[in-house]
Amino acid sequence: MDAKMVVDLIYWRDIKKTGLVFGASLFLLLSMTIFSIVSVIAYLALALLSVTISFRIYRGILQAVQKSDDGHPFKACLETDVAVSNELVHKYSDTGLGHINRVITELRRLFLVEDLVDSLKFSVLMWLLTYVGALFNGLTLLIMALVAVFSIPVVYERHQAQIDHYIGIVSKQIRDVTAKIQTKVPGLKRKTE
Repeated sequence: MDAKMVVDLIYWRDIKKTGLVFGASLFLLLSMTIFSIVSVIAYLALALLSVTISFRIYRGILQAVQKSDDGHPFKACLETDVAVSNELVHKYSDTGLGHINRVITELRRLFLVEDLVDSLKFSVLMWLLTYVGALFNGLTLLIMALVAVFSIPVVYERHQAQIDHYIGIVSKQIRDVTAKIQTKVPGLKRKTE
């Protein structure tokens, strides 16, 4: 799956495909709010098995009545290679390792206060996240993130000019306030590199 396919999925280029992915993902997350993940996986596997077994029996009866020899109904799927290649595993593990190393380096920089302003920003973010954690559990946040991923890009694409205008105003205000705070509080001036 390449980046273009993901972007097409998020921007609802093919409504049927996106609707299927979004609906299935939302159904899975909502199911996990009611049942444990083990139960959800077991129920999904039972549903899939009941469909495939029923189809296999139906095709077997149909072949017996019509006296045909079409063979196994899932023959093409059974002959498909489903093995994961070593190259694919190495590609994604190398990419993941690069991301993990960058995160560890950034966390070290923040926790060991290499830059006081960045560490203070990080502490404020963590303090705000304590409130978010008190209000929502992880699955609720995942559901909200899923809905946001499938809705915000489309809304932005349709109203880009207005959104960019207001984001520009807000970011200018934030820069002005940050500059005022940095000039008034000693030791908060950013290092110039």
